Formats: sequence, structure tokens, C-alpha cells
Amino acid sequence: MTTQGILIREERTEETLSTSDLAKAAAGGPIATPGANGEEANLPLFAQNDAQDFRTRWEKIQIGFVDEPRQAVEHADELVASVIKRLAEVFAAERQKLESEWDKTDNVSTEDLRVALRRYRSFFDRLLSV
Repeated sequence: MTTQGILIREERTEETLSTSDLAKAAAGGPIATPGANGEEANLPLFAQNDAQDFRTRWEKIQIGFVDEPRQAVEHADELVASVIKRLAEVFAAERQKLESEWDKTDNVSTEDLRVALRRYRSFFDRLLSV
């Protein structure tokens, strides 16, 4: 069973893409880990070094706006695209990790599926809170 099998997918008239379609493979940390109370922790969407790199790049873009406004806007667009791509990579890596664990056995427990769904819920909530 794959992660796709436990997700409710939206019906669309156009082709449906999964996160693994958006990013083939990536290095990255886990999306979320269980908190002390058993709920998913609201961890940042990016590793600290990635987030700092994105912030540093943004500051350079803002500074560059004074001399080259058009170029700054183009760079801002590229940076936002990079952030979205990295987010898809991190999520795809987490999904791949989940699927590889599930591929080890044909019998995935309801508890494993419950934990996976909680992790998706946590990720989904963090995306909507951005």
C-alpha cells in the first residue's frame, strides 16, 4: 500500500499531480515528529539552515531593489519558486521514507496509517497557517 492509498484525492478535470511528481528525490529532514503529548509538533516547514539561506537571499533581493527594481522582482520570483520547490522536495522525501517503510511488509497496521494521517494533517495545517 502506498501513501497515495490513504489520502483522499481531489477530483479534478485536469491531470492530478502528487508531491512526488513535483520533486523526484531530495535530501531533507522529516516533516514532523510526534510531540510529547502524542500530537504532531508544529515544527517549521524547513530545516533551520534552509530557512536562514532563504532569508539571506531575500534580504539581498530587497537591498538590490534600490538600484535594480525590475531585476529584484525577477529574483524574488525565482526565490519564491525555489522555496516552493524545496518544500515539495522535503515533502516528497518524507513520503518516500514512509513508502519504503511500508514496502518492507504487505501488512500495514491501522496504527501506522493513523500516524501517517496525523503527520499529513500536521503538514496540511502548517501549510494553511502560512
